[in-house]
Parts: sequence; C-alpha cells; structure tokens
Amino acid sequence: MLRPRIIPCLLIHEGGLVKTVGFKDPKYVGDPINAVKIFNEKESDELVVLDIDATANGVEPDYAMIAHLAAECRMPLCYGGGVRTVAQAKRIIGLGVEKVSISAAAVERPELIVEIAAEIGRQSVAVVLDVRRKMLGGQELRTHNAKRAHKIDPIAFAQEAVRLGAGEIIVNSIDLDGTMKGYDLKLARRVREAVGVPVTFLGGAGSLGDIEALIREVGVVGAAAGSLFVFKGAYRAVLINYPAPDTKEAMVRAALAA
Repeated sequence: MLRPRIIPCLLIHEGGLVKTVGFKDPKYVGDPINAVKIFNEKESDELVVLDIDATANGVEPDYAMIAHLAAECRMPLCYGGGVRTVAQAKRIIGLGVEKVSISAAAVERPELIVEIAAEIGRQSVAVVLDVRRKMLGGQELRTHNAKRAHKIDPIAFAQEAVRLGAGEIIVNSIDLDGTMKGYDLKLARRVREAVGVPVTFLGGAGSLGDIEALIREVGVVGAAAGSLFVFKGAYRAVLINYPAPDTKEAMVRAALAA
C-alpha cells in the first residue's frame, strides 16, 4: 500500500549543496555527503538529488559524485541532472541509484522516456516538470534552470510522460522555489487527478504544516522540500533537519484522516 513520502531535495552546484530562490542565486549551504549522512540518521523516506549545473552546461552527469552519494545513502535515491541518453541512465542505476529523473531531454525528445523505461523499468523513471506561471494566466514548462520556455501545457505533458513510460512525475514550482510560502495546492490537485502514477511535489514548503496541508488536500503523494530541511528559523541558519519518526507518523495520520 502506498503511503505519503516526505523527501529532502538536495541541489548540487559546483560540487556543493546549495539552495536557490526562484531557481536563481544559489547559496552554498554545505557538503552533500554530510547532508546524506544526517538524513540517514534521521531515517528520511527518500532522497532526491538534482545537479543543477549538468543540463544547463551541457555536460555529463558526475558519475564519481553519484557513486559516492549512492554508497552513503541508506534510503531510496533519485538522481537528476544531465541525463540525455539510455546509456547514462543505465550507468547511474548501476551505481546504486533507485530512480533516474529526466527533464529537459524528455521535453525535447519524449521518446527518450520509452527508451529508458524499456532498459531500467518504468518504476525507475521519474520525469521532472519545472512549472512557471505565465503573465497572462496559465502555466508553462521550463527547462535549463527555468531559462528556456516551452509552449507545452504541464498537465498534458504529465499525462503523455506517463503514457510513454514514466513511473513517477515530479512537479517543481519555479515561482515558489525557496520562498517557503507553501505548495501550489491547486496545481498539485490538477496533476494528481490527471495521472495514475506516484507524484511528488516540490517548491514552497516552509513548515511541516505545509506538508500536512499537501497530503490532506491531495492525498497520497511525495512531499519534497529543500529549504525546509536545510534552514532553521527566521534568519535561515543552516541546519540539516527532518521530522522525527513519531512526529512524521502523527502528521501523516492526521492529514489522511482529515
């Protein structure tokens, strides 16, 4: 039986752990490996690691870094960044990563979803949708750290990605990234109702209450966050944190019972 997952998301920039706001101005917050060790101790449900340099700079995934992360990680690990071929995806899975996420390459050539799923299994393929609101209403997909716009409806593309073999959809709100103002619940409901595979939402979580609201309003989903799990307090002091098992369980039960 599927249960809600609470998932730290680590952004990698120039080899370090960073946080962004609106996909801009990455702030260094520590060493990724140290963060993984702490999330191991705190029994995180899962971990998402996104290399925000690889696709933007047109370079290969950093396999040495991925291997190091996978060796340390004691929870399911999803990696994304720079994956453009089946061979790259297979190599990453071979390093001990459970899921590979693709974004720009899937938008530019959706057939890649079919090809990767055929090789590593659809349960290991996550498609990331970076979504931004349009000035005149509606939303659009963006890639390359939100610098490249695509005239594609996010909901329609989510459905197409699932049809082609995506086993999970990860929705990342560009507008809410790093703001800690809460998830885009309207978007979350629309995506969740449109697809029949696990969905993870990212962007905007500023408290455990925001996670509880997402689960209460949308149901069994993945609630991912960056700032919430690396900052503490109004002044955003760097502190890796994650809810204790009993706190997490009580929160999930309350959300699902509402």
